[in-house]
Amino acid sequence: MPIPITARGAKMLKDELQRLKTQDRPAVVQAIAEAREKGDLSENAEYDAARESQAFIEGRILELESKIAQFQVIDPSTLPDNGKVVFSATVTIEDVETGNRQTVQIVGNDESDTKLGRISVASPMARALIGKSEGDEVEVQAPGGLSEYEIISVQYI
Repeated sequence: MPIPITARGAKMLKDELQRLKTQDRPAVVQAIAEAREKGDLSENAEYDAARESQAFIEGRILELESKIAQFQVIDPSTLPDNGKVVFSATVTIEDVETGNRQTVQIVGNDESDTKLGRISVASPMARALIGKSEGDEVEVQAPGGLSEYEIISVQYI
């Protein structure tokens, strides 16, 4: 099943995979070799830590390789400019109650970062916005309660 992701998100994960393979993996192999040289492995905390790190790195490499093989990169600039909220759209919304505005981009799970305004397509906010248009009002059931927003603008940038 394809995994939707933006070009920026795909690059971020591909860069992480490259770093894991070319920097982190060789560094942990070196750390294991150095820990082995210190003798008794049964009581060698450095060896245990290095092996644990190696297991994490190898697991993450397998996870990234699997995901990357399933990527469906979506470039928002190629989407039809019809004002509808879709994956990778950048949406400005206004809280109906407070008047506070915020701009969010709907992205894949692996690239979401709420501090940067990137929300997961699986989040309650994204699910409420998808398919709506500028001027529509949406209700979002979030952990903090029910909120109502008006869609101010939809951009494909």
